Amino acid sequence: MKTRREFLKAAALFGTAAVTFPVQYALGQADTPTERDTRLFTSGHGNLRPRAVQPRVMTIPDVPAPNGKAYKVLKGDFHMHTLFSDGHVMPNARVQEAILNGFDCISITDHIEYRPNLGGNSIKLAEGNDDHNIAYTMAKPLADRNNLILVRGTEITKPEWHFNAIFLEDVNKVAAVVDDWQKMLAVANDQGAFVFWNHPSWVDRTPDAAPFGRLSNNDPMHFFDEIAEVTGRGHMHGIEVFNGTSHYPIVSDWCNEHNLGLVGVSDAHASDLAQYGVPNLRRPMTLILAEERTEPSIREAFFARRTIAWAADMILGRPEWVEKLFAACVDVTASGRNVTIKNKSDIPMNLRAQANTYELKPQGEVVVSNADGSTLQVTNWFVGTFKPLELTFASLIGS
Repeated sequence: MKTRREFLKAAALFGTAAVTFPVQYALGQADTPTERDTRLFTSGHGNLRPRAVQPRVMTIPDVPAPNGKAYKVLKGDFHMHTLFSDGHVMPNARVQEAILNGFDCISITDHIEYRPNLGGNSIKLAEGNDDHNIAYTMAKPLADRNNLILVRGTEITKPEWHFNAIFLEDVNKVAAVVDDWQKMLAVANDQGAFVFWNHPSWVDRTPDAAPFGRLSNNDPMHFFDEIAEVTGRGHMHGIEVFNGTSHYPIVSDWCNEHNLGLVGVSDAHASDLAQYGVPNLRRPMTLILAEERTEPSIREAFFARRTIAWAADMILGRPEWVEKLFAACVDVTASGRNVTIKNKSDIPMNLRAQANTYELKPQGEVVVSNADGSTLQVTNWFVGTFKPLELTFASLIGS
């Protein structure tokens, strides 16, 4: 099995291309199949019966806010599908999965243009099945009973590219202008939606027919003129930096350059158990630095670009928020040239000081040798394209 560093070195060879990690590496379970099977069942009256799976608990300290208060670090997934487009599960299943994953919030984002399970196809709406709010309506009561924040959303599915719009008031109003994707973005924005660009490495799979993805095979990813135009109009606010098992390193730089938010999502179509296993510590999610655990506060955080992607043991975000998150997650004490760093969170950290590397496990502790004037890199926390978070020991000790 290759190390993460070897995979990242290999990924660097592709420049701005998407990086797809092998499932065994990026999103595999930590335990063996035998242990996993044993954990899921318990015996009773001579038979096997399912054992209740406990919801995942993710400890992440609050992050100090400029107003002297603190941001809560909420967890969520804002790109997933159900049987009401091309997914394999009912809406309530997405709620149950979110609870097991320890999420605070999710958005079910079924396609508007593509609803094969309802008799639709990729270019026409399914006649008689045009209520695009149905998945949200069905899932909302269960979400409310379980204190899960369900955000209304949809996926705008065009041949060249896809967008997700979340925090919508009515998906049907977006679907009403289905023939013009720019009008769809405008209607979504009129409702106060946060719009992000999905899987930006999408390639044209049918070069001899109508385009399906603007990129051609082997073309480097780039920020298209049309994407720049809608961003300039304020109609697009973020980009997926992680989708499923694919990582798009160049997106980190695009978000820094264009003042966009980073989003990490599953884009789940199959059940969570089939796609990742329950629970999977490397499953993609978005961390939201919100003032309160409410939908308005989560929306405000998205528009303030206080979002960070966490997937496959990697943190990806804008520099100002990644640095603040790291500072909140560690306690640092110095004794001579030895610096003790304690991880108060459940996020893993790989550290490098000069030529030495350290694995700081969740809730773990390491002692790092501090040479005068040296810096500390967090090599699995990224603030740009293949650019790890870097801090001076002086700033760490003084914080």
